[in-house]
Amino acid sequence: MENIKPILVVKDLKKYFPIRSGVFQSVVGHVKAVDGISFTINEGETMGLVGESGCGKTTVGRTILRLNEATEGSVVFDGMDILKMKKRDLRKIRPQIQLIFQDPYSSLPPRLPVGEIIGEAVRQHKIVPQEEYNDYIAKIMTDCGLQAHHVNRYPHEFSGGQRQRICIARALALKPRFIVCDEPVSALDVSIQAQIINLLKDLQSKYNFTYLFISHDLSVVEYISDKVGVMYLGDMVETGSKEILFKNPLHPYTEALFSAVPVPDPDRKINRIILKGSIPSPANPPKGCKFHTRCPKAMPSCSFIVPEMLEKEKNHFVSCHLYDPNIDAKVAAYEAEHGKVEVKVEEPKQ
Repeated sequence: MENIKPILVVKDLKKYFPIRSGVFQSVVGHVKAVDGISFTINEGETMGLVGESGCGKTTVGRTILRLNEATEGSVVFDGMDILKMKKRDLRKIRPQIQLIFQDPYSSLPPRLPVGEIIGEAVRQHKIVPQEEYNDYIAKIMTDCGLQAHHVNRYPHEFSGGQRQRICIARALALKPRFIVCDEPVSALDVSIQAQIINLLKDLQSKYNFTYLFISHDLSVVEYISDKVGVMYLGDMVETGSKEILFKNPLHPYTEALFSAVPVPDPDRKINRIILKGSIPSPANPPKGCKFHTRCPKAMPSCSFIVPEMLEKEKNHFVSCHLYDPNIDAKVAAYEAEHGKVEVKVEEPKQ
């Protein structure tokens, strides 16, 4: 365990999309899709990233890979800051960082045969010598549960699960070290989901891949992940190992999110936490803690002081005033600078 080293270090990552209006398309605001998140993934590890729709999970993955250009922050992959790389240098490490898309139907070019889809980038980046090319593509297809003799078939001739295997094979063919899995099973039937998840785990054991696994399905995240990050409205609110996080969630949002996980036991009662109100707009997020407008445990300080990420226990971080021993001092310092703040905490509206 001592030899484990970080392969990806994300620090204060921000991605703002401009809002334009008027005849001259002037910038009148920004959608804060990702608003200063930080996390680390070790080599050979899987980090699950969860949260409601619109919280910025997919944007995180795409920004890490520079499919979106970041607004601020750093993404250090194997000691190199991806965000500061020139395009020529970035192209050299492209094979090492890959993406498995959410939709296996729209992410495959319909006019190319499967062998060309998988092998196009292999040939471009010269992953193997030309004389070994055909055997290499056949091996990759076999590793991903595809028949090698289907190499000349087209995507429309395959089922949804087979198409997702093609997407995995396309990523695997470049011999990557880090793969962003953007909800890779959400478009599949439950039985097929299990096959794809087990395939990803088997490939990780065989090739020591590192995954960032983005998903809505908490049961899948619990099964495949080593650590979990919980996002809300562009912020990371809690991170920790899956054992700690699922056993002892601390943030009120994490508690509500995990209470929605179905349990296959009809005799076990779940204390379901229903969040009231709707998610605020990322173009105009609430001041202070972004979750305070929906939080059942909100305090007056939550409406004007941004919570810090605190290590509550070893490798378990949470961003919440409930666990900040210095919150009273922070409130006093804020009021000394801005004057006394009168805040009435109201119940969230339906």
